[in-house]
Amino acid sequence: MLVSNEVISIIGAIGLLSLAISWHRRNSSSVWLAQIGWVFVGLFFFNDASLYYAHDDLILTLFSVMALPMAGGMALWEHKADDERTRSSLVWARGAVAYAGGPYLLIAHVPWLSVIAIWFVAGQAALFLRVSGGDHVVMGETWVNTAQGQVTWEEFDGNRWFMGSSTEEYMFQTELLLIDGSAIGINFILACTALQSMVIFIGAIAVLDIDWKRRCRVLLLTVPLIHVLNLFRNAGLIWLHTTYVDWSLWGMSVFEFGHSYIARFVSLFAMFIMALIMFDLLPELHRHIVRLLKPFGLLQPKKQPLQR
Repeated sequence: MLVSNEVISIIGAIGLLSLAISWHRRNSSSVWLAQIGWVFVGLFFFNDASLYYAHDDLILTLFSVMALPMAGGMALWEHKADDERTRSSLVWARGAVAYAGGPYLLIAHVPWLSVIAIWFVAGQAALFLRVSGGDHVVMGETWVNTAQGQVTWEEFDGNRWFMGSSTEEYMFQTELLLIDGSAIGINFILACTALQSMVIFIGAIAVLDIDWKRRCRVLLLTVPLIHVLNLFRNAGLIWLHTTYVDWSLWGMSVFEFGHSYIARFVSLFAMFIMALIMFDLLPELHRHIVRLLKPFGLLQPKKQPLQR
């Protein structure tokens, strides 16, 4: 890590707050505040690259490494943007990042909220598996990974209302057990709740300049759907793990391969389909994203040839 956990948490909070304030002050000159926000947020996510690499999560490692240069590019673009449409899309991006990252980091940094979110999803995934005819899986103990070792949630004597660590996704783990009390080898962590996907959609929709009825209608369509799809994903991975015990590919078990590659590919595909639906319901969102992809040359409208 480049910066300690406590310092990077403050940097991330300042970055998100700067982006939020610059979005609320969008009618005034707040470019400099947005630039500070972009750089600080990029540094916050970049700082976690070594953490994900240590957990052999190459996809999130790559995303974390890319965060800082992309954030720097956004800060530079804020300075160079010279047309009103591009500025409006950059302003939307400020609000989307602030109001997506803010709620997630709040949950991640408050142990009680993290554990409740894990219990909520793990309990439903186990129930769904039992009702659908799979193994009788129940929730077991919730463990806390501390610097002194692993302790149960009941024995955890740390601050349950705030923590400055950047290892929130792995700090709290709820184990899953069969009905006879034997462990199945799968623990639920905060990343299993799909909160990241939900807050991305919530942030992107919440800051659009549209009426509240359209905003609520799309949120009621997307957020519950993401939750249900995530329950299918979690229950499916558990079923594969308990059914194909001896399956192996390139040294990975069926759970490791399914979790790291197949499930993520399917999740990204589902997010892509949902985004297409949202673009149809919210053309304003589509226009913002198309403009922000302009530097990459993606999804740009074709120029009509000049008529002679």
